Amino acid sequence: MKIIYLHQYFKTPKEGGAIRSYYLARALVKAGHEVEMITSHNQQKYIHTHIEGISIHYLPVFYTNQLGFWARMKAFLKFFWQAYQKAKTFPDAEICYATSTPLSIGLLALLLKKRQGIKYIFEVRDLWPQAPIELGFIKGKLFIKFLYYLEKKIYQNAESIVALSPGIRQSISIKVPQKEVISIPNLADTEFFQMTEQSNLSNDKFTILYTGTLGLANHLEYLLELAFYIQEKGDTHIQFQLMGEGARREHLIAQAKEMNLKNLHFIANGNKDSVKETLEMAQAVYISFGDAPVLQTNSPNKFFDGLAAGKLILTNTKGWIKELVESQECGLYASPKELESVYVELISFLKNPEKLSHYQKNARKLAEDRFSLEVNLPHFLGLFDTKKPRK
Repeated sequence: MKIIYLHQYFKTPKEGGAIRSYYLARALVKAGHEVEMITSHNQQKYIHTHIEGISIHYLPVFYTNQLGFWARMKAFLKFFWQAYQKAKTFPDAEICYATSTPLSIGLLALLLKKRQGIKYIFEVRDLWPQAPIELGFIKGKLFIKFLYYLEKKIYQNAESIVALSPGIRQSISIKVPQKEVISIPNLADTEFFQMTEQSNLSNDKFTILYTGTLGLANHLEYLLELAFYIQEKGDTHIQFQLMGEGARREHLIAQAKEMNLKNLHFIANGNKDSVKETLEMAQAVYISFGDAPVLQTNSPNKFFDGLAAGKLILTNTKGWIKELVESQECGLYASPKELESVYVELISFLKNPEKLSHYQKNARKLAEDRFSLEVNLPHFLGLFDTKKPRK
């Protein structure tokens, strides 16, 4: 089967960042399918290449996390047009797999269905337009109503819908109860990431690591506030590291300097190998989002990397991740409003290596049992089984 795979921000392990689509596309190729990945890059010309059997089409559409709202909209529309022109060159494609965000990816898949007769599966990574609306980026009642109409239209016309978290699945099911919504979470690479217990409390330090985007939605000011609180306590054992890039990086660096944080260090963004190396020296990972309700539904890559590496999980947002790590005893809720209780919890792990090891082993077990490639890829590949009856 020839499959058009639409992902505006496709990444490989060498590049770093979110590589879910790399795993999924590679699995499709191994299963005997042809995959035409249509994506973008910041170079000035179109490039076609092959990586592990995936035919990748890089369209010249500049984008960074530092762009403002309207500049992002321009990039989305530019990709929409170029990707549509490229997709039309594959009239023999049997299906399109479109992964958001942005919502324009779903519109592109819908257009391909209407104009080219290519059916599509829509993967929802974030709830659009709900996320930018709650974060205050999109305003105007009529415009918001129109965007919600488009969202529903995309869901209604999809063959199947893939949701990356329970919250996303629930939200979609309410809007289109007649559609099949399948939960396939982000993936934990349990082969690449390995648990390294010997790093526990090395050099008498307890390192809490954040990896990923340093953006507005991540609200890493919460992490800085926790670091400042612990520093004011006079505790020199707990330290923090931030690894990544994003629109708020320079702001966060300036704020950390103003707060005179000596227990927090910024690390340049890196590829998958760099993330692995940095994770090996940490005892815990920090999952951070702002307090907008929609952000509680997110399914961040850093969470699954932390589980695979067997790290204690700290999450500062309520929602499915909080419920999961507490029920599985592999993490804790780091409430931004209760810094003293968070500190007391951290001290309990620092003073009790057996407790820390127990939670870390549970994290690794959760990665293996529920989020590994081995467990989830069969569900994904089943979407492309023509013999499987559709609902």
